[in-house]
Amino acid sequence: MSQRVLVFFTALLVFTALGSYVYYRRTVARVPVDPWALVPDDAVLVAVTRDHPTLVRHLKETQLWDNLTAVRYFQQVEDNLALADSLAGGRNVVLRFLGRKQVLTSLHVTGPGRFDVLFQVPISSVRQYRQIRGLLEAFERDPRYLVTTRDYHDQQLTRVRVRQTGEGLTVMNYRNHLLLSASPKLVEDVARRLEHPEQPTVIAQFQSTDFFRLKDVDATVLLNQQRLPQFLGVFFRAELGADLTEAAGLASKEMVQMKLAGNKIVLNGFANPEPARGSLHQRLRGQPSQRLHMAEVLPLRTALLVHLGLGQATALRANRPAVAPTDLIGALTGGLIDSIAVQLRQEVALCYLATPTARVRPGKLAVAWCADPTRVGILLGKLRRATGASPSFEKVGPYQLHQTGTPELPQRLLGSLFEGFPQPVVAQVGNYVVFGADVNALRQYLLDVAAGEVWSRSPTQVAFLQDTQPLARLSVLLDTRNAWNLLLRGLQEERRAGLLRNETLFKRFPQVALQWVPATNESEAGAQYFTHLVLRHPAVGPAIASPQTPNSTGGVLAFKTPLLGAPTLVPVSGTRLPGVLVQDTAFVLHYVTPDNAVAWSDTLPGPVVGAPYRLPGGTGYLVATNNQVFGYTGQGQRRPNFPLNLPDTVLATSFTVSPVEGRQATRLLIAGGSGNLFLYDTQGRSYPGWQPRQLEFRLAAPPHYLSVGGRDVIVVLLENGYVYAYDQAGGVYPGFPISMGARLQGGGLAETGPTLRRSRVTVVTQHGERVTFNLSGDVVARNRVGTWSRTSTFRLVPDQQNRSYVVAREDGGRLTLFSPAGKQLLAQTFVTSAPKPVQFFDFGSGRQVYVLTETGPGKSYLYDASFRLVGGQPFDNTAPSVGLGYDASAATYYLFRVVGADLRRTDLKLN
Repeated sequence: MSQRVLVFFTALLVFTALGSYVYYRRTVARVPVDPWALVPDDAVLVAVTRDHPTLVRHLKETQLWDNLTAVRYFQQVEDNLALADSLAGGRNVVLRFLGRKQVLTSLHVTGPGRFDVLFQVPISSVRQYRQIRGLLEAFERDPRYLVTTRDYHDQQLTRVRVRQTGEGLTVMNYRNHLLLSASPKLVEDVARRLEHPEQPTVIAQFQSTDFFRLKDVDATVLLNQQRLPQFLGVFFRAELGADLTEAAGLASKEMVQMKLAGNKIVLNGFANPEPARGSLHQRLRGQPSQRLHMAEVLPLRTALLVHLGLGQATALRANRPAVAPTDLIGALTGGLIDSIAVQLRQEVALCYLATPTARVRPGKLAVAWCADPTRVGILLGKLRRATGASPSFEKVGPYQLHQTGTPELPQRLLGSLFEGFPQPVVAQVGNYVVFGADVNALRQYLLDVAAGEVWSRSPTQVAFLQDTQPLARLSVLLDTRNAWNLLLRGLQEERRAGLLRNETLFKRFPQVALQWVPATNESEAGAQYFTHLVLRHPAVGPAIASPQTPNSTGGVLAFKTPLLGAPTLVPVSGTRLPGVLVQDTAFVLHYVTPDNAVAWSDTLPGPVVGAPYRLPGGTGYLVATNNQVFGYTGQGQRRPNFPLNLPDTVLATSFTVSPVEGRQATRLLIAGGSGNLFLYDTQGRSYPGWQPRQLEFRLAAPPHYLSVGGRDVIVVLLENGYVYAYDQAGGVYPGFPISMGARLQGGGLAETGPTLRRSRVTVVTQHGERVTFNLSGDVVARNRVGTWSRTSTFRLVPDQQNRSYVVAREDGGRLTLFSPAGKQLLAQTFVTSAPKPVQFFDFGSGRQVYVLTETGPGKSYLYDASFRLVGGQPFDNTAPSVGLGYDASAATYYLFRVVGADLRRTDLKLN
């Protein structure tokens, strides 16, 4: 080939490549990808999320996060995220990658008894594309995984599998839209769908709806109600399929917004009516929606209620087939049944009752309102005579229970939704006629109504109904606690174990309501249902959980009574958050779980003295008041022999518990207001020499109870500067008392060693000197920390584990912190001159936090290890101190504080 021809072909190749690039940039790349066009048509549900950090925060505030992370599926996702972080060499790489992207998650039925999820995540930059590419290359290098690629319908699919199990993910990148699923079939469905861009998307009917324009929307959800029975068939037994299909026949597709707030999750939106002939919508079209008035006859044991508001109940059986030739009862009683059906109107309902076990068939009732109960009673009597049923009845309270003699009478009256009553019994309760599938169910129902155990008399149920729509065509109300055994019975055998594992999540919101409200202009084209779904946790007990302000993370627990004192954090094994002990002004002690709920409460005779003490191993707590000592188990029950009653002359000012030492019994050291010390064991026995041990001066701080070489050493600091060390018999150790050379205010820091000589206590005097002495009575170190004046006050402030300390000097309105070596750490001038409590938290590795509280205005100032004010402003706090915890795995601090009647938790990220 000549050089001229070679140059020509080279130029042609370059020109063609340049033209293709320009065409792609101007024609293809400029056309945005519609993410909905990538969702396969058989999606049952599609959830769209955008602001993932806020969504995670709201999940935590509604107490769902900990429950979700306990579900096996989410644990597998969490493990995969942790693996991706480790391969990418960072922390929270995947979560940061999601950020505020629009992520679509669709749910599909992929086979008999199987469903899978398809994720769609956009790639918004070259850097993120490199992250994905680097992550796949990391999987390729890891010998535990097998990465393969293949072409499918002009798209490249990448499969990442675990070699041992064969499980993995299939990934496809379509124009910087990443599609991932554990099911290769779903990704293949996307590839095939791309070949037909003219097909309408799954959201075609809601194309103009964008709920994210509204405020505080956490997610939007598209539900294909036509495919919902197929999805529920994966979990429930086949014989329930007809009922599920019937109940789902009101709407075809619906689009809702989701908001997480406080004690409930609310989903509101719109649904398109079901156009299929004979569907529930077609039968009820044009019927007026009604209020739920039957709360006065619904028992508290109701597990599931399907309530229909309409004009005439005969609309439900508008397409009732002709009487079959073999149906002799129908032929004989058809006129009477029609006469009864005409009397039923306004509201009808199907009610399932709770059962003690899943082996018991649930009680089933059909309830209908009638305008003329006397007329209905006469017609029911004629029906019994026509069918030869016994005229006798059973008296249950003020009500009469009769046989009907007509099989499937509710179905004959109210349509196919009310089948399953082979030999029904009937009773009349006020204006309502109630049919029972069996005698026991109707008898128990009548007993509950006669006893007044109904919804209208339950504040919890009344509050729940107030959160629902007042007028609705169809309402499905579920009590997840009552329905637990009902669900277990209805599930397929292989699905029951999964429900049992996730019981806590399922019962997190026990009150569930799903409603459809017809449009006022229902006859016009394009009219839609308004859909309302609420999952609610009853606001019961001494406190109500709610979220923080929009700019804060954490949660609020609002008590009915203002809180007293500071929160005490209690470690809880297996959780990231601690529990909290807090007391209110009614002297009720509350234990708040890491889920931000009150687990137990107990009323005390007065305020708590000192801080509650947690027994070793989390076996319980010890709490002292002015004249009693209370002991609790881990579940909040009082321990045997408690409370201990102190002598009438004792007014306890401090409470100290002996350290854990071998098998020795726990000793309780109590200081009285007159400078006396008492020592008891947990059986209430007092120790000789402590009945009481009288002191010559007031205590500067609660005594230090130490154990050195198996010996008890009780170090007592007095305000006049003298220090005593006592043994268990009340005797003074050799070398004591010793004088610190100046007055003392506040406690010290004790460091125990194998001997008395090698055990030391450090204090700070009011002359600004740091003095260290051993338990042999020798002063081993003395140096000045800061200058002093007649108005200054020095306090040694140990950290939360009594391992290190800082020194606080307060002089009027100025507060200064010093290191143990005397270096000034920070200084701040306050408006008031009242004492200002100081707290020091040391979580190691440069994670120190200093808290200064000004009690007058009720403000707490938090400073980090670099002495920067956290958040740029103080936190509201009406208690003298705060609680602070740290989770190393999440690098998050948890600040607990009291504001009036609120216990507030704020999650902080500090450098």
